[in-house]
Amino acid sequence: MWTPARSVLRILGGIIVIAHWSAFDSSAQSYPVKPIRIFVGFAVGGSTEVVTRVVAQRLSEQLGQPMVVETRPGASGAIATETVATSSADGYTLLMLAGSTVVQSSLRSKLPYDVARDLAPVSLVVNGPLVLVVHPSVPADKVEKLIAYARSRPGKLTYGSDGTAGVSHLAGELLKMMAKVNIVHVPYKGGGAVVIGIATGDVDMAVTSITAAQPFLSTGKLRALAVSTLKRVSSLPAIPTLNESGLPGYDYSSWQGVVGPAGMPKGIIAQLNAAISKTVNTPEMKGVLSKLGREVETNTPEQFAKFIDNQMANNTRLAKFIGFKVE
Repeated sequence: MWTPARSVLRILGGIIVIAHWSAFDSSAQSYPVKPIRIFVGFAVGGSTEVVTRVVAQRLSEQLGQPMVVETRPGASGAIATETVATSSADGYTLLMLAGSTVVQSSLRSKLPYDVARDLAPVSLVVNGPLVLVVHPSVPADKVEKLIAYARSRPGKLTYGSDGTAGVSHLAGELLKMMAKVNIVHVPYKGGGAVVIGIATGDVDMAVTSITAAQPFLSTGKLRALAVSTLKRVSSLPAIPTLNESGLPGYDYSSWQGVVGPAGMPKGIIAQLNAAISKTVNTPEMKGVLSKLGREVETNTPEQFAKFIDNQMANNTRLAKFIGFKVE
């Protein structure tokens, strides 16, 4: 039954909805009006910092405001991540989230933030495929032969990584788990040290950075057997994937993507997502990032959120396989 009171309530409800959407639209339409800070949790010169500066420069042109890259290295990215997670959710403080930071989030329960709760995914930006390389003395030119060789010598072969609980360590453990082989882990301090260790014969193999391995591949001091992503890599087009080399479903990589504090307006997230996609998905930028060992890969905020969730789950599973205890 119609009443004056019900009519007033409907009118007020309509006004509230209109006001809400007007505020939503205006926040996105006026954004950005000042410089945007994007934090990096790793040292200057590292892969995440270099990728961030390359992308930020072009993204500034797209958004019409400077993007200021700020490095806060330490604790595998946790310092920078906490800084952003506790910042104002207005779109002017962002983080270039790295895969290694999510690895640590999977292994440490006492961090001052929760990746799923405290960060707003914007877009994946690049994937950093890894490459399975062996010393030339290892009698295997294909993954299938390497697996058979390792199974015939349990505990005799060694693989290097860029550090315990790092991306290349977990990539190596995933290889062991899926191939059902016993290969001994030897941690190094960084990807450069790993490839030198293989080239000199100190260790037999590694699933490591393409950028670090490239100089040794071209001189024949290392042999590439496969790349770690589901798709082949533009910088090594003749090298098959582990997925197509007897380990179906193998997919592990280093990656970087943009996030902000939880609670960022959806309109701003959508605007940033579109700007990132338009910026990096050009032949020029793909070429630049390929030289840095990165493949451009953007997605929607929802897809990026699911991607991060899957990464957390996979890392936790690998940690249990290795025997790590979550701190």
